Amino acid sequence: MEVSALSREPSPQTDLFNWDHLGADLTEHILSYLPIRSIVRAAAVCKLWHSIVAASSFAARVSAAKKPWFFLYGQNNIFLKNNQAFAYDPEANEWIKLPTALFPWPSSQEQSFIGSGGFFFTTTSARFSYAPILNGAWRETSPLRFSRCNPLVGVYSDKLGLPRFIVVGGVRFIGGLVDIEDRLAVEIYNPWSDSWDLCPPLPADFRSGNSSQWLCSALFKGKFYVFGIYSCFVSFFDLTQHYWSEVQTLRPPGVLFSFLVSCQDQLVLAGLWNSPLGPSFNLWKIDEKTMEFSEIATMPQELLYCLFDSDEDDKFASLKCVGLGNLIYVFNEEHHRNYPACVCEISNDTGNCSWRKVPNLPVTANRFHKVISFCSTISLGNIFQVEGAEPSMDQTVR
Repeated sequence: MEVSALSREPSPQTDLFNWDHLGADLTEHILSYLPIRSIVRAAAVCKLWHSIVAASSFAARVSAAKKPWFFLYGQNNIFLKNNQAFAYDPEANEWIKLPTALFPWPSSQEQSFIGSGGFFFTTTSARFSYAPILNGAWRETSPLRFSRCNPLVGVYSDKLGLPRFIVVGGVRFIGGLVDIEDRLAVEIYNPWSDSWDLCPPLPADFRSGNSSQWLCSALFKGKFYVFGIYSCFVSFFDLTQHYWSEVQTLRPPGVLFSFLVSCQDQLVLAGLWNSPLGPSFNLWKIDEKTMEFSEIATMPQELLYCLFDSDEDDKFASLKCVGLGNLIYVFNEEHHRNYPACVCEISNDTGNCSWRKVPNLPVTANRFHKVISFCSTISLGNIFQVEGAEPSMDQTVR
């Protein structure tokens, strides 16, 4: 009697699939659909997969197609060992606790940490350093002409496609004291020549709150926008012609505070406002030519209130917002709820907005004196650029 194929005992010679039969092109295509973390894991499977994943062409194409990650970095000014960092991958819908080896050991309470455009940055009153995200290879730059802490930092490409760093505002220290005569300096760094160019200063309207604690920024169509979270002042710096635009006020009626976000092909204002039905968190599309605004989304009330566990009047003051690509994150920077967050995804095709809650952090976070949040793209090329950097990322993803 002929035995059915379904009832046969498996044979190692006939039933095990040989991945080599797929060919390099099809294997590359399949691997490209994996989340970043899974791609890095796949590189350790065999030499063929490692050669595919580490190839510059694959890394550039896949990195450009992936959604940016959401980062939280907590600083404890008393017990520096309690500093922690987490990254959320929206495609895998999971948080990753980042190893401390990726970050320099804080040298003082004045040191500030920032992330933007695929890079981590640290700055003190004396030093400015940077490293590709998840690479761990830190480099200290030549000194800023006007050293400062808590500046706004942006990353853009010049005419040749090479990266440049723009550093705006921040608090300047002289002899450990804040310089009240600070010029609101703006400097642009060239990594290839290790040199800084001094640019026209930030408009004086921003003097009362010139650090990243009071300002946010958005890089959009060759312009670096600076926006006052509470003042609602807005101005942009032209990255080609190096001038500041006239300062305007961008405040929809009833808005208490807001954040400016570069989202896909539009500027988006996200903020808390007093609606007739109570506090509401809304999104407005901004016309960059006229600075006129039109509402595009409202966070569902049940999501807004799941970010809090108290009825205090000032509870909404701890809301923060960051975004990039087609994702906008809103989170509570207070520790008592372990930094809960929601995300709004704007459809590439229809422009419709969908909200959802972000999973809880993978471990209980420590108490921090300051929480830094940002979104950034992740470059596979940077992860595999230095062989010595792979173990740190491998520890991160496993």
